[in-house]
Amino acid sequence: MSGNGTTPGDDPLQTAVWRLRSRACWADAAALLPPDSPATALQRAVLLVERCLYTERGWEDAEDALRTAEALAHGDEERGAAACERGQLAYTATLHGVRDRVDEARAALGRAAALIPPGAPGRALLDFRRGLIAENLTRSPQAARAAYRRAHAGAAAHADPLLLSFTWRHLAGLALRDGELAEARHGFAESLRIREELGYLVGTAPALVSLADAESEPEASRLREEARRLFRLLGGVPTWLARQLTPPTPGAATA
Repeated sequence: MSGNGTTPGDDPLQTAVWRLRSRACWADAAALLPPDSPATALQRAVLLVERCLYTERGWEDAEDALRTAEALAHGDEERGAAACERGQLAYTATLHGVRDRVDEARAALGRAAALIPPGAPGRALLDFRRGLIAENLTRSPQAARAAYRRAHAGAAAHADPLLLSFTWRHLAGLALRDGELAEARHGFAESLRIREELGYLVGTAPALVSLADAESEPEASRLREEARRLFRLLGGVPTWLARQLTPPTPGAATA
């Protein structure tokens, strides 16, 4: 869940990887990267772990890529980044009900926290993922909000707009839960704006649905219909969005 998208300074390989990733083609994007250097091995793991989150499949490929990244990591920050991905994979497996790995997730993120120094670029992503565990697994919204705010500040400081789109969305979700509609609407709108600007297509439908939850009619229905269109375009990804985008009528033909 990190990365800046395509920028003028990106090389052609990274531009191609981003375009495939943003269109839910994680395996194709990973195949472009050689697995024999610490940086590219970690990037492959990031892609394949993200695929698990959005598709609920590809677990073995993600585990293999992660083991390679862990084996090649040298310095503390590389080891910390690999541990952060290990925590994310364990969190994702727990979230999707594949297997309860919450202890593993906490332990891995704890290792990452010991290795990634405060103020380092990878710290913001780590804080965000600790917020996810607090919000979705331990049901501690106050701890989640504090972690998301740290992640938000770090993402802004290190110019990571994709991560900002996630922190905006999750802070807005907590605001909506507390009945703060104006704050929620603003955060969801910022998340959607960033994702559209980056061309992060796979994350745009969830952002549309989140904003719809904070809007009144007829705008809410318009946003959900646009989300349905993107969801169908990407072949039903992210899979978990299907629960929120039910078919208009029972038995209707699917595209």
